[in-house]
Amino acid sequence: MTRLLKGAGFWLLVAAILFYLLFPFYYAVLTSLKSGSAVFQVSYWPTELDFSNYVRVFTEQPFARNILNSLLVSFAVVALSLSLGLGAAFALGRVRFRGRSTLLLTILGVSMFPQVAVLSGMFELVRGLGLYNNLLSLVLSYLIFTLPFTVWVLTTFMRNLPGEIEEAAILEGATPFVLVTRIFLPLLWPAMVTTGLLAFIVAWNEFLFALTFTLTNTQRTVPVAIALITGGSEHELPWGNIMAASVTVTVPLILLVLVFQRRLVAGLTAGAVKG
Repeated sequence: MTRLLKGAGFWLLVAAILFYLLFPFYYAVLTSLKSGSAVFQVSYWPTELDFSNYVRVFTEQPFARNILNSLLVSFAVVALSLSLGLGAAFALGRVRFRGRSTLLLTILGVSMFPQVAVLSGMFELVRGLGLYNNLLSLVLSYLIFTLPFTVWVLTTFMRNLPGEIEEAAILEGATPFVLVTRIFLPLLWPAMVTTGLLAFIVAWNEFLFALTFTLTNTQRTVPVAIALITGGSEHELPWGNIMAASVTVTVPLILLVLVFQRRLVAGLTAGAVKG
């Protein structure tokens, strides 16, 4: 009887957590499929399937261009974070030098800086480089947060790789570049997928830098584009369009996590055990 109660309590807790996590997205989908005054009427089941909000999001503003901007920035951030992070992780994880632990802790500390703390400095840097209202400014600024995390995780994995593999490769005449690309890289795929996916999500959802460093609709990314959706008048807030846009940019992330779920779980689990 006690075992049965524990099992029921466990599944009740799981159901409560799932409801808490999924209900906001479920209600956003419901709202996006309503039109007119029905948007403001509370209902928990689909009463109509009106896709006009989705059509208006793409016809009344350059939302497709905003999605393309987010994709370009996110993929560039992931590629640079993994490339630079892999090289840094090799140096910090396999090469012994004085101050290595201090440098690693400094890198981790940088990732904990609040965005507001570096906003003014980044703005001056972006303006000095002539990158204002340019997508490269977002790639440059997002690396501040994705690169330290990537270096830290990859270094943890790199340190735990067997030293015998490295020694055998060196005896065969392998250079540091060959060690990284042909020996360590295949062994680091779970960590690469995990950190790459997390970096992609950070870049995809970032709002403050995107709002500050871009000015025109054609250069904005999706979080800023959604926040600036306006109605026909000053006092009208088009919730239907906003929910349709939110659902449109959330579904790709869900699909991405589902596709890479095994690699993601393997990477997080291995990192937890090895770290």
